Amino acid sequence: MLEECFVCDLSWCKGICCVEGDAGAPLEKAEIETLEKILPEVWDDLPKASQKVIKKQGVYYIDDDGEPVTSIVGNQECVFAYQEKTGIWKCAIEKAYREGRIDFYKPISCHLYPIRLQKYKELTAVNVHRWSVCECARVRGKNLNVPVYQFLKEPLIRRFGKEWYEQLEIAAKEFNSSEF
Repeated sequence: MLEECFVCDLSWCKGICCVEGDAGAPLEKAEIETLEKILPEVWDDLPKASQKVIKKQGVYYIDDDGEPVTSIVGNQECVFAYQEKTGIWKCAIEKAYREGRIDFYKPISCHLYPIRLQKYKELTAVNVHRWSVCECARVRGKNLNVPVYQFLKEPLIRRFGKEWYEQLEIAAKEFNSSEF
């Protein structure tokens, strides 16, 4: 998170992270209720195929690891993904948030990507996930010299708080000034 660089490049990847993968987006248990609550506000922004899946199974399912994830269409895109005329896949939840229709940005796992959280009994590990579809973001981040933690400042503060992020910045400064 301190060493690797990352800046999304939707013009290149077309938001394929909302489409590809082996399951839907990981959900916090509290987010399930929120997704069900906001569904009427995003419904008209969802593709018909997504609406059909939601009517049949709801906004989430339990994956092979026993964890809740967003429902997906045809073993591919998240039910909350829609494709713009430009071919770029985007999130209907984020769209509704930016338009002021809801107060929920999107699931934290999506907001934090490429960071993935692994919860243990006494701590939560914060790991950078490396996925080939995001190679363009790693290249762009390196060209712009933007570490993952800086690119994800807003979602990291959303998840862990401002004080935690300030401590992370101190650790990053110390890490970058020392010789390893």
